[in-house]
Amino acid sequence: MTLSPRTPVRPLPRPRSSDAPPVAVYVHWPYCARICPYCDFNVVRDRGQGEQQALLAGAILADLQGHRSLTGPRRLVSVYLGGGTPSLLPPEWAEAIIGMATNLWPTDGPVEVTLEANPTDAEAGRFAAFAAAGVNRLSLGLQALDEEALRFLGRNHTVKEGVRAAMIARAAFPRLSLDLIYARPGQTPWAWAAELEAATSLGAEHISPYQLTIEDGTAFGRAVRRGQWTPPDPDTAAAMFATTQEVLTARGFEAYEVSNHARGEGARSRHNLAYWRGHDYVGVGPGAHGRLTLNGVRTAVRAAARPADYLREVRESELGWAEREALSERQAAEERLLMGLRTLEGVALAELRPLGLERGSPKLAELGEAGLIRLDDGRLIATADGRLVLDRVTLELTTAGGG
Repeated sequence: MTLSPRTPVRPLPRPRSSDAPPVAVYVHWPYCARICPYCDFNVVRDRGQGEQQALLAGAILADLQGHRSLTGPRRLVSVYLGGGTPSLLPPEWAEAIIGMATNLWPTDGPVEVTLEANPTDAEAGRFAAFAAAGVNRLSLGLQALDEEALRFLGRNHTVKEGVRAAMIARAAFPRLSLDLIYARPGQTPWAWAAELEAATSLGAEHISPYQLTIEDGTAFGRAVRRGQWTPPDPDTAAAMFATTQEVLTARGFEAYEVSNHARGEGARSRHNLAYWRGHDYVGVGPGAHGRLTLNGVRTAVRAAARPADYLREVRESELGWAEREALSERQAAEERLLMGLRTLEGVALAELRPLGLERGSPKLAELGEAGLIRLDDGRLIATADGRLVLDRVTLELTTAGGG
């Protein structure tokens, strides 16, 4: 099927690095072959809606163009195809989306282009087609390297298939990231350590281990409320977090963010760093979130969640937005704190003045004496102990100045 963007795109002038803050692009493809019981993302069961999906891909192209009219000539640092399961996209559609983004926001350097994929979509020819389309980084949703755990998590692949997918991905893409979920019921730190060891042997340079969280509205949320199973207690979960740091550090991975570990600075996710550093990012596709500086104001936007509603919004307004909110200085500072404190580099203290936080603040002194934060060259950074209780640290900091 032929995709139909609103208008053809002509090459645009390259921005000067001095006057073009970076921008990242997130593309949400909502379709999944099946819905995982822990997932609370905006997803839709893929029932072969070929015509509807072609219309959606065309709307994404038009939405990107609508965003370009707002942002002006910015430097593009990354494109992230997430979901949902974007590896279900026809590679030629992915190529059209990537080509549109890189043409609208040109850059003088290489652009990181990530595709999320499930192991069941791992075919050498298909991955090669995505690489030819411009994808240079694959994020593979292994989630577990234990058969019983995969069944519990509702995954439709086996351990053998997951390992095979990682091998195919290594051959097809310059960079590979693996997603894993821990703190599953009945899981022990020792079993988790063995799973991590196995994951590090697959050749990925980036691993993202996420603690299983129970979200309202998911199948897991309903099961826990009914008492069908119980998540690990906080002490066990904390022990597995500590195990994560120990095993991955020993294997040469640095925890540059709470849930993201990379072998060297070059392996870090440029796209996720854009979020954590407070840069602008365009969000297109049903339910996608974005952050844009419009008329000097940090603005939060969210696209319509249902594909049909998203299509209507793009058709009527050239943007898929359902919500738009201009953040106050305090709201923007809270967001910077919450995101930046998750990383090794922390957040510049100067960006937190709207929260009443500055050098000499009593709350900073209190948390510093407790060994939970430190100041380094004007940046506020959570220590290793602070990362273990980051929710508490951020809550105390955001309420320190009142307001």
